[in-house]
Parts: sequence; structure tokens; C-alpha cells
Amino acid sequence: MEASSRGLAAPFSFRIRKFYAFPLPHHGLDFRVCGRDRPGRLNGFRCCCSETEFRKLAPAKTGKNTEKKVEEWPFEPKKMSHRRGRIRAMPLQPFSSPRPRDANKKDEFHLRCTPRNSGPQSRDTPPKRDTGIANEKDWGINLVNEKVNESGTNEDGSTWFRESGEEVGENGYRCRWTRMGGRCRDGSSEWKETWWEKSDWTGYKELGVEKSGENAEGDSWWETWQEVLHQDEWSNLARIERSAQKQAKSGNENAGWYEKWWEKYDAKGWTEKGAHKYGRLNEQSWWEKWGEHYDGRGSVLKWTDKWAETELGTKWGDKWEEKFFAGIGSRQGETWHVSPTGDRWSRTWGEEHFGNGKVHKYGKSTTGESWDIVVDEETYYEAEPHYGWADVVGNSSQLLSIQPRERPPGVYPNLDFGPSPPTQDDPDDPPDLPPSSQ
Repeated sequence: MEASSRGLAAPFSFRIRKFYAFPLPHHGLDFRVCGRDRPGRLNGFRCCCSETEFRKLAPAKTGKNTEKKVEEWPFEPKKMSHRRGRIRAMPLQPFSSPRPRDANKKDEFHLRCTPRNSGPQSRDTPPKRDTGIANEKDWGINLVNEKVNESGTNEDGSTWFRESGEEVGENGYRCRWTRMGGRCRDGSSEWKETWWEKSDWTGYKELGVEKSGENAEGDSWWETWQEVLHQDEWSNLARIERSAQKQAKSGNENAGWYEKWWEKYDAKGWTEKGAHKYGRLNEQSWWEKWGEHYDGRGSVLKWTDKWAETELGTKWGDKWEEKFFAGIGSRQGETWHVSPTGDRWSRTWGEEHFGNGKVHKYGKSTTGESWDIVVDEETYYEAEPHYGWADVVGNSSQLLSIQPRERPPGVYPNLDFGPSPPTQDDPDDPPDLPPSSQ
């Protein structure tokens, strides 16, 4: 998978001195720091143009011995030139850390709240943004075979617990799980983590993790990751589906983020991937949705829609879509901007690729510009996902090695086929998020 999900430093701290908004070209959007007049000081904040990135100020925490820091948040998980449809992963960057510069990431919480050789190691580590779905090996799921139920108190007064068990049910259902957590003496910081594996007689297998926590500053986080193997009810093909949800919220700022990722693969090359994201930084909010669909026979659909707004009323966004099969297809998109007074600017564009080296390009904007031309141009698009069925099988060894309960002779699994084929997932944003202003 593209990346692991580890290590978000918990606290947030933001300060914006200036904000500028400019009309944007159709290639993309970019938030970035305008400059610094000396280290540690933010000189400005603006909305800029970029073909490759959509960035934001990163949260930073100011401690007694730390300076305020500013990072850029990677906004796009994929980036694409409209002339060449290659999708590439953005470089991953975490939230800035509140820890002292000379402290190890795993040591700070350990020194004040972690049991020493008497219980599980602390997991007081929130997730990163824009990290996608982690690999099995990055989660380190290690289910104990025996039943465990233990707890304890450390010398510093912090407490911990660890327990495990197994549940069984009809149709050969089996769930093995391990749960652990810890809490500081004053209750200001705590964490919980649950691992599980599930199976039944139909061949269904599932591997998953859920993590949550809260620190002394009131920052909270939650994430879950799942990987599933099952037989598709309509094609009878083996299918692997992977998903992740993550969120983090600041305890003293109006700031936080949420994201949901999903990937689906079958043994004949059918692939679907997508993500929905939302974030807020004080007076700014932003959203992003994107998807990819490969039918395994050469047909490809890709799309992206992202937009943002400020409490002052400024809004802007960018979206595009492409459809291709055997070198023939189309691309189209729109970039738009709305001022606090309601003035709207937009530019729409499109491309028709005929598969013979000819491309029809057209577009217009609200400022009066327009174009409609046919050019000689090589058409490029990716007909297959860069990470497909063979890749996901090769990275799902722990999922595939789950041992189901033994089925008695003459007993067959209950197969319940639904009345209609499953529809394409369109996950909704969490209910506590503000409505889209698009």
C-alpha cells in the first residue's frame, strides 16, 4: 500500500496573520506559507496556484522549550497533469510534534505513563493525515493464542489492562480478539487498541484494528483499519477489500480532520479505489473526494472534486474527470472561485481523444476567454492500477493465513445472496461535519 499510518503528534497550535485569496487556474489549488522574515515566525498565508499540490498550514504546538513550527499539509493523495493522466502519490508529512527536540517519539509518554515490563507499551500516538491504508506489517497485529485478562498499576500511578478472547457463532463464525489500553494517574491521557481476526465456513476472512486516545491537552483521535477476503456473490471471484477511517481533533483550537479510504480488488483485475476527506483550521474548512475504477478489461474512470471556504465567505474549488478505453476517451474539469461579495469566477475545460493522435481541446471562462482547437498529441492514460490484485495478495499474508473453524462432514455454509448486485460505495461524510458549500 502507499503508506503506513503512524505517528501524529497530538497537540495543535495555529496562528494566521494574513490571508489572501486569488483566482485559480484549472490545474490545481495550493495553500502555502508566503514567507518567513525570521525562523519560527509566519509572515503570511495565501491561496496560490499549483499543478501538483493542495497544501495547508500544519498544526504545531508550542511547549516550554520548543518554537512554533509551520509545516505544509499534503492535500492531494494523487496528482495529475491534464495532458498526461499519470497518478502519483504525494509525499507524506506528519503533523508537527509537540515533543522536545531531544526527546524520542516513543519516550515522552513512556516516561510519564507507560508500564515498565508489566503491561503493554503505550500507544499514545495519533495517526497522520493523508496516509492511505496501511500494510499488515505496519500494524503489527499479534493475537495471543491463550485467553488473557490482566491489569496493573505502575510506579507513577498510571494503570494498564490487557485482555483477549474468542467468540464463536452460527455458520462457523469465529472471532479472535485482543484488547489493551492505558491511563495516566490523573486521567488526563489514555489510549485503547483492539485487534481482531474473523472467519466463517463461507471462506470469509477479516483482519482489523481500532485505536483511540486522548492527551492532557484535550486532543483526541480515532482510527480503524480493516482487510477482508470473501467470494463475490455475483461473479464467484475471490475479492479483497481494504478500508481505513481516521480522525483527530484539537482540544483547544477549532481544528481537526477526518478521512475515509477504501480499495477493492478481484481476481480478474477489477479494481476500485477512493477517498473522502475533510479538515478544518480555525476559520478555514476544506473537503476532497476522489475515485478510480478499473473494470479489468481496459476501461478506466478517474475523478477528483475538492473545495474549500473561509468564514469570511471566500470559496474556491477544482474538479476533473477522465474516462478512457483503448486510447479513446475524454477529460473535463472546472476551477471556480467565489468572493465574499458573491462574485463568481470559473473556468471549464475539456479534451476529446479520438485514438488516432488527434485531440479536440475546448474551454471557456467567465472572464471571456475561450478556445476550441484540434491538435496532434499523444494520448496517455493508465489502463491498469499501479497497485492491483497480485500486489494486494502478496501483501495480505496474515489475512490469508487465518485458520477458520473446522467444518463437520456434511455441513454446508448458509449462502444468502442479495436481491440485486451491490452498488458502488459512496461513503458519507461524518454527521458532525459542516455541510458542503459547493
